[in-house]
Amino acid sequence: MMFPPDTAALRRQRMEQLAATLRLFAELGYDEGAGGHITARDPERPDCFWINPFGMYFGHVRVSDLLLVDADGKVLGGKGRINPAGFVIHSAVHAARPDVICAVHTHSVYGRAFSTLGRLLDPITQDACAFYGDHALFDDYTGVVLDSEEGKRIATALGAGKAAILQNHGLLTVGGSVAEAAWWFVAMERSCQVQLAAEAAGKPILIDHEDAERTREVIGSPGIGRYNFKPLYEGVLRRHPDLLD
Repeated sequence: MMFPPDTAALRRQRMEQLAATLRLFAELGYDEGAGGHITARDPERPDCFWINPFGMYFGHVRVSDLLLVDADGKVLGGKGRINPAGFVIHSAVHAARPDVICAVHTHSVYGRAFSTLGRLLDPITQDACAFYGDHALFDDYTGVVLDSEEGKRIATALGAGKAAILQNHGLLTVGGSVAEAAWWFVAMERSCQVQLAAEAAGKPILIDHEDAERTREVIGSPGIGRYNFKPLYEGVLRRHPDLLD
């Protein structure tokens, strides 16, 4: 018989996956300076979330380095500062979407490049279909996100989707687990890379609407997101066992 994990075990799982995602993103080159932030909702206090410390290299973050932050931006657990823009974006998304356990936003290269086009991803590959009809465009860039109202506008633009392209800024993905949100970011960044490369070479052939929708129902499901993250997570744990400290 399967029993649901207790609160402490679930918190630990989310924190371990969060720290592992930061290590993975450092390896993939998704970090840049002090920018980028990933959050995981606390299972006992759903109005609070765990976040990486502001200015700490993704590749050094351990579970013990993560910060617990409340809805007002007060650090309740851990030592360090939080990224002001990160708090504005993530607090708005977590408040608007109770179903979201994790939100991911970093300044990845291809996501930023694609975001300058002010458009959604096209269904040109099987992998891109994971986002077909399930991602949004936020086309109201007004500078670094420090205003709570802009955070709310981003959350509104995201709607019920799994991702958003923030025009002239980058990518945002969310999920019902850390694993899902992390995988959607990896998959979306690569889909941006593929579309940029394909359009540089010629005119990509689109997958038709019905086939794209059917494909999304398979590879865009939460279960597939978690399953695709599993080998990445296991690889990071083997390469960086100290992240569990």
